Amino acid sequence: MFLRNRLLSSFPSVVLFAAILSCDSTTSLAQDSGVNLALHANSHASAADIGLPAYPGATLYKNPDSDAAVDLGFTFGDVHFKLMAANYMTSDSPAQVLAFYRKPLSHYGEVLECNHGKPVGALSAARGGLTCSDPQANHVRVNGGADSSDDHEMRSGTPNQFRIVGIDESHTGSTHFGLVYLELPKGSVSDGKSK
Repeated sequence: MFLRNRLLSSFPSVVLFAAILSCDSTTSLAQDSGVNLALHANSHASAADIGLPAYPGATLYKNPDSDAAVDLGFTFGDVHFKLMAANYMTSDSPAQVLAFYRKPLSHYGEVLECNHGKPVGALSAARGGLTCSDPQANHVRVNGGADSSDDHEMRSGTPNQFRIVGIDESHTGSTHFGLVYLELPKGSVSDGKSK
C-alpha cells in the first residue's frame, strides 16, 4: 500500500507519455489543437482529500523510501487520471482500522474486503464491477505489486474510480495503513471485451 519513490520519480514522464498515447486525436502536437494539458504532483494529501475520515489518533507516517502522502494527476483533453494516497500509523489493531473505515467506504458502493488479492467473504465483485484484483493488463502499481494485492484491504467504487484502505502487515507493535483514491481514464480498464 505504501508508495515507493522509484514509482513517483518516474511518474510525471510516464503520465505525459500515457496521456499522449491515450489521446484519440490525430492532430499534430506541434499545432494548436485546442487540447488542454494539466499535470500536478505534490506531497500533500489527507484523508479528507481522499474522501474518507481521519482515523482517531492516527498520525501521518513517512518511511525512508516514500513520502507520507502524495497527490498526482493529469488532464489531457477528456482524459483524466488522479492518484491520492496518505500513509498513517496507529497503536490500534488492523481489525479496528478496517472496522472504522467500513461504513465510510460504503458511501461509494459495496465494500470488498481483500486479503492478498483474494476476496474475503461471499462478495467477490461489486455490482459496479470492482474486484479485489485485476486479471487484465491494466494494473496499478502500489508498493511494487499490481493492484496493491500484497495487503489486507477494503475497496469501494468502480473499476475506474475507487478508494482503498490497506493494512501494511510488515510492522509489529503498531498498525500502518494507507488510504488511496484512484481515478483512471475512462476506457482504460479492460472488461474482457475487445475495444
